[in-house]
Amino acid sequence: MKSNLLSRNVIILSLVSFFTDVASEMLYPVMPIYLSSISFSVLLIGVLEGFAEATAGLSKGYFGKLSDNQGKRLPFVQFGYALSAISKPLLVAYVFPLWIFFARTLERLGKGVRTGARDALLSDEATAATKGRIFGFHRSMDTMGAVVGPMLAMVYLAYRPEDYKMLFLLAFLPGVLAIGFTFFIKEKRKEKPQAISKTKFLDFIKYWKQSPIDYRKLVLPLLIFTFFNSSDVFLLLKLKDAGLGDTYVIGMYIFFNLVYALFAYPMGSFADKWGMKRIFVFGLFVFAGVYLGMAYADQLWMFVALFILYGLFSAATEGVAKAWITNISLPKDTATAIGTYTAFQSIGALMASSLAGLIWYSFGPEYVFMISGIVVIGVAVYLIVKMK
Repeated sequence: MKSNLLSRNVIILSLVSFFTDVASEMLYPVMPIYLSSISFSVLLIGVLEGFAEATAGLSKGYFGKLSDNQGKRLPFVQFGYALSAISKPLLVAYVFPLWIFFARTLERLGKGVRTGARDALLSDEATAATKGRIFGFHRSMDTMGAVVGPMLAMVYLAYRPEDYKMLFLLAFLPGVLAIGFTFFIKEKRKEKPQAISKTKFLDFIKYWKQSPIDYRKLVLPLLIFTFFNSSDVFLLLKLKDAGLGDTYVIGMYIFFNLVYALFAYPMGSFADKWGMKRIFVFGLFVFAGVYLGMAYADQLWMFVALFILYGLFSAATEGVAKAWITNISLPKDTATAIGTYTAFQSIGALMASSLAGLIWYSFGPEYVFMISGIVVIGVAVYLIVKMK
C-alpha cells in the first residue's frame, strides 16, 4: 500500500542497494592500485573508466525506455544487480587489458540495466507526498554501503597487505546477498502495453521532446550543474595537495559518506514537507559554499567542516532530484524519465571531470573549485525563478 511509507519493496530494494554498494566500495579505494599493479598506465586507467562510465550512461537511458515499453521492472533489477556482482571476481580472473575492459564495463552495464527500473519501482511505492522520504531512505541505505565497504577493505588490507585478488573475490559475497534479496521483491501487476514497440538504443533521446515542459525546465539546469560537478576524486586530490596522508584521505571519504547516509532520509522528509525545490536549491547553495571554501582551505579542521557540508549537500540533492523528476513525469514513463536524466548525467559527469582535470593542470586547483561554485549559484537562482 502506498500509505505504508516504508513498504516491503522499499526496504528490500534499499537492502539490495546497501549490499551492492558494500561490494563496490570495498574495491573503490584499491581499484587504481590494483590496475597499476597489473601494469595499467594512468592513461589506460582513464580510458577504461571513461569507456565504462559512457557505457553505464547510455545504457541507463536505453534500459529505462525498454522497461517502460515492456511494462516490467523486476527482471531489469535482478539482471542488473547480477551483472554487477559477477563482474567482481571476473576482474581478477585474468590480467589481459581487453578482459579487464570487459569485466569493468560489465559492472557499469549492470548499473545501467537496473537504474531506471529500480527507481520506477521505488516511485510505485510512494505518493507525491512521500517521494522524498522514500528516495531519501533508499539513498541513505545505499550510501551506508559506501561507509561499510571501504572500512571492510581497510581492515582486510591491514591484515593482508596487497592481497587485492582475494579482496575482489570477497566482494562477490555481498553482491550475492544483494541478488538473493531481489527475489523477495513483489512487482505490482500492470496492464500489458497494447503494442510493444521495438526499442532502439537511442530511443530514450526522443523522450526529451515528448516529455512534460516541467521535466525539461528541471532537467536542463540539473545537467548544467552536472557539467560543473566533477568527480569526488578532485576533492580527495585537494586533500593530498594540502599534504594529508592516505589514511586521512580515505578516512575523510568514509566520513563524508557517513554524513550523507545519516542526513539523506531527513532531507527527503523535509522535501516532502517544504517542497522539493526548496531543499534542492538549499543543497546547491551548500555545494557552492563547499567548493568556494575548497579553493582556499589548507587546514584539517577546514576540510572536516567542508566535508560535513558536502555530505549535507549530497543528502539534499541526490534522492530529492529523482523524487522531483518522478513527480513531474507520467507513471507510464517513470523509468524512461529517470533513465534519460541519469544517462545525460553520466555523460555530463564524464565531461565535467575531463574539464576539471584540464583546468587543474592549466591553472591550478583553486580555479576548479571557484568556477564550479560560481556556476552552481547561477543554477540555484535559475531554479528559484523558473520552477514552481
